[in-house]
Amino acid sequence: MMFSRVEIYSTEAKKRERSARFLGVLNNRREKRHVEHESPDRNLKIHETIRMQMQISEATDTLIRRRLTQFASSKPCGDIDVPQLSLALLTGILRTDFPSEKSYIHWKNRQANVLEELLSSDHNKNRKQMIGASLAKIRNPEEWDLKMSPSERSDFLLVIRQVALALSSMPGRFGIEGETYYWTTGYHLNIRLYEKILCSVFDILEDSQIIEESEEILELTKLTWSMLGITQKLHHALFAWVLFQQFVATEDMALLDYALCEVDKVLSAEMCDDREVAYTNSLTSSTFSNGHEMRLSLMQSIFLSISSWCDSKLQDYHLHFSKKKLFFERVVTMALSAGNEDFVPHINSEQFTGVGTSSEFVTGKIREYVEKSLDAACRRVSFVLYLAVINFCDCNHNKVDLWSQVTYSPSSEYIKDTIHPLVTLANELNLIVEEDLFIFSPVLSQWYRECAMISAKKLHQFYGERLKPFLQDVTCLTMDVRKVLSAAVALEACLIKLHTSVCKETKSPSANGPAFDYFPIAEISGPIILDWIVAQHERILKWTARAFELEDWEPLSFQQKQAASAVEVFRIIEETVDQFFEFSLPMDITHLQALLSVIFHSLDAYLSKMSIQLVEKKFFYPSTPLTRYKEAAFPIVKKKVVEHSILDDEVHRQLDILATSKLCIRLNTYRYIQKQITVLEDGIRKSWEAITSCRIYGCSAEMTPGTLGTSVDLNDESVTELFVATLDCIRDSAGHAIKRTCDFLGAKIVFWDMRDSFLFNLYHGGVEGNRLDDLLPQFDSALNNVCRLIDETIRDLVVSSIYKASLEGFVWLLLDGGPSRAFSDTDISMIEEDLSVFEDLFVANGEGLPRSLIEEESKFVHQILSLFSLQTQSVIQMLMESSEHISVDTTSPRYAPRYLGDAETLIRVLCHKKDREASKFLKRHYQLPPSSDYGETPSEDSSFHSPLLADIVKRSASFRWSDKSQSSFKFMKKKLQEATWDIKHVTWSK
Repeated sequence: MMFSRVEIYSTEAKKRERSARFLGVLNNRREKRHVEHESPDRNLKIHETIRMQMQISEATDTLIRRRLTQFASSKPCGDIDVPQLSLALLTGILRTDFPSEKSYIHWKNRQANVLEELLSSDHNKNRKQMIGASLAKIRNPEEWDLKMSPSERSDFLLVIRQVALALSSMPGRFGIEGETYYWTTGYHLNIRLYEKILCSVFDILEDSQIIEESEEILELTKLTWSMLGITQKLHHALFAWVLFQQFVATEDMALLDYALCEVDKVLSAEMCDDREVAYTNSLTSSTFSNGHEMRLSLMQSIFLSISSWCDSKLQDYHLHFSKKKLFFERVVTMALSAGNEDFVPHINSEQFTGVGTSSEFVTGKIREYVEKSLDAACRRVSFVLYLAVINFCDCNHNKVDLWSQVTYSPSSEYIKDTIHPLVTLANELNLIVEEDLFIFSPVLSQWYRECAMISAKKLHQFYGERLKPFLQDVTCLTMDVRKVLSAAVALEACLIKLHTSVCKETKSPSANGPAFDYFPIAEISGPIILDWIVAQHERILKWTARAFELEDWEPLSFQQKQAASAVEVFRIIEETVDQFFEFSLPMDITHLQALLSVIFHSLDAYLSKMSIQLVEKKFFYPSTPLTRYKEAAFPIVKKKVVEHSILDDEVHRQLDILATSKLCIRLNTYRYIQKQITVLEDGIRKSWEAITSCRIYGCSAEMTPGTLGTSVDLNDESVTELFVATLDCIRDSAGHAIKRTCDFLGAKIVFWDMRDSFLFNLYHGGVEGNRLDDLLPQFDSALNNVCRLIDETIRDLVVSSIYKASLEGFVWLLLDGGPSRAFSDTDISMIEEDLSVFEDLFVANGEGLPRSLIEEESKFVHQILSLFSLQTQSVIQMLMESSEHISVDTTSPRYAPRYLGDAETLIRVLCHKKDREASKFLKRHYQLPPSSDYGETPSEDSSFHSPLLADIVKRSASFRWSDKSQSSFKFMKKKLQEATWDIKHVTWSK
């Protein structure tokens, strides 16, 4: 106030106005963050802010300001010191100026205490006794305020003032400009006063916040430096101390950041001259460390106090800085900065506990933090383990030696809701490892790269000592064994991750070697897991067989159209896979191979059971004799009966079971298997990648992270081969089963379900009276039924198979239709019209099969019809040419499909061509009987008269060459070649 020459407002209204404005600013400080423009009232506002921050009442502030203004007006500014201020206040302020006697006494005693603190250092014994007696009278309210007159009080104060002036006039010890006697003798009080002023920058409403006006307040505090003996470096040290104490009280990290800035200013500041260094070092204090008293300078004491607090926290940083990475990093930085060795070079490092700046000393200090904090964390975990052991024993009613019998014994089975102590221990250590990995090691590695390795090795050794006795007795995969081993594996994986977290950055030799002696879990669990997989194989096969036996081939629901048995099979498999990976134990490719083998054999057995129930398509095709067209001349003559193939009872039973609806469910089930195989494979791959990404087992001790990557790549290639050999094989088998079942379904609908209406009645006895129109509703109904039941993804495939089978039926009608079917040119035109209508049915106005597919599949039927439209002589000529190329090669594929120009097709065209020339040709060269010799009534006793006819008829069953021996094929070839030779060399007439 004196140096800034602030005038005092005498109007009470103005004071209240200022107070109201200030309180408004103070209460809304967080919302209002702007810099006010300079104004005449700015200094006054700053003083009001200081008053409020130091919690001085308005009445007291007015009283003191008035008296100090009076004093300052009569005194040169440079000669004022603290004792003079106290004496001036005692002289000009009376008891009646205070609102209460209590506040007056409190204020008066404070002034006496200040004077005693500053004047008691006088070495003159008489003056010291006189000052003591005077101060005693001042403290006595009855004597000072009641008995003494104003003049007597002035005399007492005059004596004290003379002593104070005498001391003030004494020269300084270090010759610093502005130095007074009280800089050194009363520095304890001066420092406390300055700390109190510095504390005014903290918001009284929220002590973790610094007010907006802090910079201006700090500027004003510089005006007290010459009076209190503060230098620039002392200011930064004291402000760092004030900020740090406030941080300790509030734990607000921003305050710690501010304190760090002040410490850096202290460390980076340069002393003006040797006198300032000597003065600073003279401000000493006593402190105790490790039971020994030390004399340190004021700044050394400040830094030692900060460093000691940081050390106490960092020596158990796992407890104090859990999940506080930034907080932890700042405290470590402060610990290293506050103990800067260059700042206190004359202090023996063994006595001073601050951290030095040399790399060796810093490394040693960080290593000490790591080791001591881990020791403390392990002690806490050991206590948790002890409690877990007691709880485990109580739950199992086992009152034996806790540590040797229970904690490590795999024979002590779990009971419900109990956790094995080693699992609890692993979980607790995992929490420590995670904190080290993500919070502590990244910070500490800035100063000491190998801190993560120390943590990993120490924690691994700690758990390994307690796990080893347990592993010695493991013989089977019980529940407690599984959980303990899994917990140990998870812990070790985290420890490996922690240990290798700095391998890429550090050049330490230990980073390239083995981390530590791994837990021997892989050697113990490997054979046990294989035994478990074998046991699961037998279980799954039994469940698969049982589910298949109960299957009725009805859809699971309207949305899920597959069979329930397939869903059950996959449920069992997925349950097994989940259990396999839930072990969380070290596994190699042998275990994966065993698991995939179990899945393959289980699904393959299910597919085999489904496929074996299908019958051969050859049973669908009716057999008819090969005859030539001829109208009946004598209707009363007894006719031969057309021979039909006879099915045994077992085939009939299977065909009855394989209804269209049930075949659709089978197809849906095959498709469901394909989809689920993909889902299952993706899940297994992801789970396997998860356990191999951190897999450390199966690697040599010398294997580095670089060579480990090569091993993983090779393993991935082997894994892919395993999936190809198992799951891909199942997927392909399901695809083949879908194709085969589709072909079977199409053939069954056409050749079995519709054989009476389609095969036996269509074009029977003539084309004109038996057109396709009557059959279209049946086809339409069959297609609608199939599309309603079949899975959308294979609908076109199933409809396509029905269409192909229908075209096959058309070919059968044209070439194997029996003695009742013979076609003229007019009939062929009507059949072509029917075929066109039939194609449109399957195109379904663009909603069915693609037109291109329809036309491609019906191409052969149109070609057969075109043969019927040719002149008979042209067909005969084609037959002659084709018979010369008949092969007897035994290596040629059997059941080869019929093609347009083969001899069998041409003979059948001639047989069903309503033409006398063709009939005469067939009678003369092949001795085929006329169609008029046969009736339409089937007979089980009918047979063929010649080997050639029997061979031809048997071939008519399925458009394939028969399964007869090669001699039958040679016999037919011989007859065809003989007929061709006769045609070429003998003239024949109609």
